[in-house]
Amino acid sequence: MEKQFIEIINTHQGLIGKICRMYTRSAADAEDLYQEIILQLWKSFPRFQQASSVSTWMYRVALNTAISGFRRQSRSLLQQELKPEVAGLPATDASRLEVQYGRQLQAAIQSLNKFDRSLMLLYLEEKTYQEMAEILGIAVSNVGVKINRIKKQLKNILNA
Repeated sequence: MEKQFIEIINTHQGLIGKICRMYTRSAADAEDLYQEIILQLWKSFPRFQQASSVSTWMYRVALNTAISGFRRQSRSLLQQELKPEVAGLPATDASRLEVQYGRQLQAAIQSLNKFDRSLMLLYLEEKTYQEMAEILGIAVSNVGVKINRIKKQLKNILNA
């Protein structure tokens, strides 16, 4: 069982790392959250019945751990800095505008409640509505409604 668990973690560690970076501000906080997620995955591993895919199970446990209050309320989403230069080339005016818009979008997403942030993370990861519903424990029909409401909310925030 331990060997199987380690193989699963090694295969899907990027998924856990991405969630950690999205829900923390510093590398130390991300590392703490990573360890907490691994612990929760280990605790729930014996109950994993493979009714869903491994990645769906991992997303659900990782998001629940991140949302559950492991961190203080002030933790934020999408802390990866957008770089104005790529491959050492100077940023153009257009890319500067993209960076500025990206930062505004990050701030808008940060203003969402934790559940909506989780849903947007899955949406941006291009998960299917079915996968999002399974991970978050909501009806598939509710996923589309919530995404549309969140998009409108983000649009209003960005246009304010």
